[in-house]
Amino acid sequence: MKRTIVVFVFLITTLSISSQTIYSKAFGDPSNEPLIYLHGGPGYNSIGFEITTAKKLSENGFFVVVYDRRGEGRSSDENAKFTFQETFDDLDAIYAKFNLKDATLIGHSFGGVVGTLYAEKYPNKTKSLVLVAVPLSIKETLSTIIKTSKSIYESNNDSTNLRYIGMLETMDKNSLEYSSYSFGHAMQNGFYTPKAASKEALAIYSKFKSDTIFKGEDSKMTIEAPTGFWKNEKYTSINLTQNLKNVLKHKIEIFGLYGTEDGLYSKVHVEKIKGILSKNNLIYMENCSHNVFIDQQDQFITSLKTWIHF
Repeated sequence: MKRTIVVFVFLITTLSISSQTIYSKAFGDPSNEPLIYLHGGPGYNSIGFEITTAKKLSENGFFVVVYDRRGEGRSSDENAKFTFQETFDDLDAIYAKFNLKDATLIGHSFGGVVGTLYAEKYPNKTKSLVLVAVPLSIKETLSTIIKTSKSIYESNNDSTNLRYIGMLETMDKNSLEYSSYSFGHAMQNGFYTPKAASKEALAIYSKFKSDTIFKGEDSKMTIEAPTGFWKNEKYTSINLTQNLKNVLKHKIEIFGLYGTEDGLYSKVHVEKIKGILSKNNLIYMENCSHNVFIDQQDQFITSLKTWIHF
């Protein structure tokens, strides 16, 4: 990392790939250690990370690139195929656009699924992989959501939602409806946010929610991506256990950042992930939920600086 003269570059680009525009934005000095952020979803975008964390991360010695996947967020495409290979090809184009030979991939939630599969297929382009609130088994995640939701509804004598849970329990566990309704209960029960966010986190959330980009149409979830990835890749049935082991065989370090109050993952689920990674490569953060980079931003940045060698 250059320590004498630091030139910060905030570059917004529209990357043309097969006549389609892929939104991307870079923060920091291009000569610094490159990080590529892979957002969650499917059907979401990188706006949350871009507004809250990317610039601050770049000020700590990284060159940070964010982008929205094809057909999601600000990369609208009515002809998007929603396949992992299409996603890989677009990510390759991001590498080329910013002249990157390799980079650390920071995958948040579903973005970590994309990052793991990409690292497995293209190990020479992946310096390291950071899993941020990423499921090992999506089926196990859905099971946790239903079990915890049911417990909440029982405690509240909520007969209406208990009836809905009963209906979910009889559904095809591989169906898109099963996953969609499960995630709906997770949102309804506050599984994505800590019970008592810190003052720092509350300030970040407040600034984020008041931003004009967040208030725009591009920040809203879309149905095309989850439907497409389910139809083409059966993504709700993915289990990353062997994929992560394959990545490690390529001598690529994998790190994990999870929140103890993330309602999507049980402690047992996180322990399984920890068992795959190298010793001390997973941090289980207190007072932190799904948006690790907001809930515990300082610890998030410090962890990356400790793990990723300049």
